[in-house]
Amino acid sequence: MIDKNIVRDLVNQWLEGKEYFLVDIEVNADDKIVVEIDHADGVWIEDCVELSRFIEEHLNRDDEDYELEVGSAGLGQPFKVEQQYLNFIGKEVEVLGADGKKVKGVLKTVNGRDFTVGVEEKVKVEGKKRPVIQEIEHAFNMDEVKYCKYLIKF
Repeated sequence: MIDKNIVRDLVNQWLEGKEYFLVDIEVNADDKIVVEIDHADGVWIEDCVELSRFIEEHLNRDDEDYELEVGSAGLGQPFKVEQQYLNFIGKEVEVLGADGKKVKGVLKTVNGRDFTVGVEEKVKVEGKKRPVIQEIEHAFNMDEVKYCKYLIKF
């Protein structure tokens, strides 16, 4: 079986000096290698091809046959790394908390593994008869949510 760390080292070599970042690497028992990269402005197919060729140049198919797939982290898929959160500050996201509650709002801040989402909610304000819509910030930790993903709007 191909060592995931070897693939990670190769990807990191290719990433040096580029604005791309690694999202995920999977190597299954059948030696299918899946590499996901991302970029703040999106991923170009030519760069996926270039990374794929770079990896193939450094792995020996005579030693071990493998299947290689290089692509971008899917838009609308749950975030996997901190850089994805940073890239979507100011955009609308959906968070599924550990408690099973969904929150939809604007990703406001990211500080280490913590992030906040601003949600417009009806709030009872003293002196007013009717609830008023205000933005309430909800705090989360990346390790304690089931997912956070960008909401695509058409």
